[in-house]
Formats: sequence, structure tokens, C-alpha cells
Amino acid sequence: MSKFIDPSVLGKLGSLTQGEADQASYGIVKVDSNGKILLYNKYESELANVPIATAVGKNFFTEVAICTNNRIFYGRFKEGVISGDLDVAFNYVFTYKMKPTNVVIHLYHDKASSTNWIFVKLR
Repeated sequence: MSKFIDPSVLGKLGSLTQGEADQASYGIVKVDSNGKILLYNKYESELANVPIATAVGKNFFTEVAICTNNRIFYGRFKEGVISGDLDVAFNYVFTYKMKPTNVVIHLYHDKASSTNWIFVKLR
């Protein structure tokens, strides 16, 4: 598990509220198995310059963070969803609608709540 994700957040992903997510010092995005955004926190909103209200309900990979719609990012997400074992961290560069931004990504499936998460931290 990535060192930047707060263990207290990991323990309650199934019931994580918008307010709790907004307090995190890293991006938290909850998505369904197709990539539709169910929760989008303040950190991620400010990093990507995408209002929370605009992001929720849209597809993360094809409508919000289009630079992630590739084998490296979306491919790993889909493989993890299909296998039921999504827990991978990697360095990435966001380029869509922003200057190239180096980040650490952690894709995670919480088995307890059967939810999918994208965690983002500047590096």
C-alpha cells in the first residue's frame, strides 16, 4: 500500500463521506467498475482544476482525466477490476488541461465495501 494513504481512511472506504475525503492531503476518487466518478475530493478538484459538481457522474478516464485513458493507467484499472485484485501504485504524469504534473497514483479495490478507488499525490 502506498505510504501516503492514511490508514484511517483505508479502514472506512465503504462509508467515507465527502467531508472526510475533502480533509485528505491527497486526491481521492471513488469510481464504479466502468470508471464513473462517485466521489471526487477537494484536493483532486483543485489539482485537476475540475469542480467537484462537474466531475461526479462523469467517467474519470474518458471525460475528466482523458490523459489516463491508456494502457498504463486505464489498462491497469480494468485488469484489476476484472481480476478482483486492484492494488497497484505507479508514477504518472497528468497532462490533460494542465501543465505536465508528476504524481503518484494508487489504484485500489476495497474488498470489504466492493468499491474502487484512485488515490493521487503530487511527487
